[in-house]
Order: sequence, then C-alpha cells, then structure tokens
Amino acid sequence: MRGEKLFMKYQFDLYTRLLIFMMLFVIGGISGWLYEMGFYRINFGYFVKRGHGFGPWLPIYGFGCILILLCSYSFRKSPVLVVLICALVTGLLEFATGYVLYHYHGGLRLWDYNTEIWNWGNIGGYVCFRSVAVFALAGALVVYFVFPWICFVAKRFHGPIFSLLALGPFLVCAADIVYGYFLKGL
Repeated sequence: MRGEKLFMKYQFDLYTRLLIFMMLFVIGGISGWLYEMGFYRINFGYFVKRGHGFGPWLPIYGFGCILILLCSYSFRKSPVLVVLICALVTGLLEFATGYVLYHYHGGLRLWDYNTEIWNWGNIGGYVCFRSVAVFALAGALVVYFVFPWICFVAKRFHGPIFSLLALGPFLVCAADIVYGYFLKGL
C-alpha cells in the first residue's frame, strides 16, 4: 500500500498520518494560491483574487499535492522519474478537472489557458506545458523537501502540539472552502 511506504521510515500512527496529510493539503493550497496570484499579476499587470473563499488557498492544489506525493514518493531515488510522474499526474488532474467542470457544470471555467501568456502546448484551455512544468517541479519540491519537513515537525512536536499545528489551519481552510464553494451561492 502506498501510504505504508510513505511513512515506513517514520513509524507514525494513523492519526498523525492524517494530520500530516491535512498539513500538506493546506501548504499545497496556499502555495498554489501564491503561485496564481503571482502569475496573474504578471499576466494581467494587476492582482486578481483567486479562489472563492476568504482565505489564501486553492483546494485543487491541496488535492494535487497529496496525489503527487502518493503517486511519486516510492520513486524518490530517481529525481527525473519523480518529475515525470509529477508532470503526468498534475497534467491529468488539471485536464480532467477542467474538462469535467466545463462539460458537466454549465461551462464553468476556473482557469482558461486560451487567454493567458506562456500557454505553449495548450489543450482546450484546460492544460498547457507551462502549468505542467511548474507543477512537476513543485511536485519534486513536495517529495524531497515539504513532506520530509512536515514529518520532521510531526516527530519533533508530536502529540497535542502537532495536532494544533496541523488541525487548526486545516479546519479553518476546510470551513472556508465549504463556505466559499458550497454555501456562498445559496
């Protein structure tokens, strides 16, 4: 099982593993929000608020961060393979999400590479080479730096302190996502 390989070195219990994924989700969501804020500042020449909630996070990046880790961690001895797997996983996630949102949710587009700069290899506005390359490199950072750092923090501040560090931001993020994506329009 992939989850077992992830934590083999650290011997964390199930609760701590869940907290680690929660922290990874928040870090991924915030990193994605920062990336998009910076990119759209360059693209349009002014800041554009990204996301539907109040907070600085985008859920697709949180999910992508976890998915990248689960799919590529067991190949971490080969950085080139990790980057290629991250490119494949993020490209498929981005294309599938964009396609489903557009075709099954009334033409909804949360992003559209047809209208952006640096959109080489653009496929239907859902995915382009620039996005896949950035996400592949970011995925390698997750595998080699972010995940080991979170595990270090979990080991160092185990118990209630790590629970507070991981669960607090995750609950705030989750509440904001529920509000921004589901309740705001009611």
